Amino acid sequence: MKKCFLLFLLIFALPVSAETLTGGVKYTVDDAKIELRNNRPSASDYIVTQNNFVDKDRNANYFALLKGKTDFKDRILAMFSDGSYAVNYKNDLQHVWYYAKDGTLINIEFRTSLEYPYGSYKYSPDGELVNMSLRVSKDETYIFSPFGELLGHWVGDKCYDENGKVVMTREIIK
Repeated sequence: MKKCFLLFLLIFALPVSAETLTGGVKYTVDDAKIELRNNRPSASDYIVTQNNFVDKDRNANYFALLKGKTDFKDRILAMFSDGSYAVNYKNDLQHVWYYAKDGTLINIEFRTSLEYPYGSYKYSPDGELVNMSLRVSKDETYIFSPFGELLGHWVGDKCYDENGKVVMTREIIK
């Protein structure tokens, strides 16, 4: 009986206490592409985007960004080097609204989850898929064209092309 109990512990207890899931999920480019294609949501509903074709808070958002303010009670902002910006409302973190400098809608991003890894799909206001991303972690993202071509692979502050060449960098503010 004692041997059976020890055997039971070895079979069932050890895998639970073993640290097999500490390193996170690893993806290859092909794994990321398959994951994104298999979980792609449909394009946005017209009524949802209709309310956001123009940023109603454009002036407040843009001037806050110029002053370096990005985090508000109800939204998170991001500004890009071309003058465009993004708004992510805290009551709907799965959608990100991208606006031109003048406050007109450029793209809508849909996130399949808020926990890594998750898919992110960017659509134009008329419902065309612009790109899709697999966000593996805070520091790693694969970005693909609508046709599945790798556009970039962000690792930390560097973005690599399909040949492993650095094509872009970014500053990560922590």
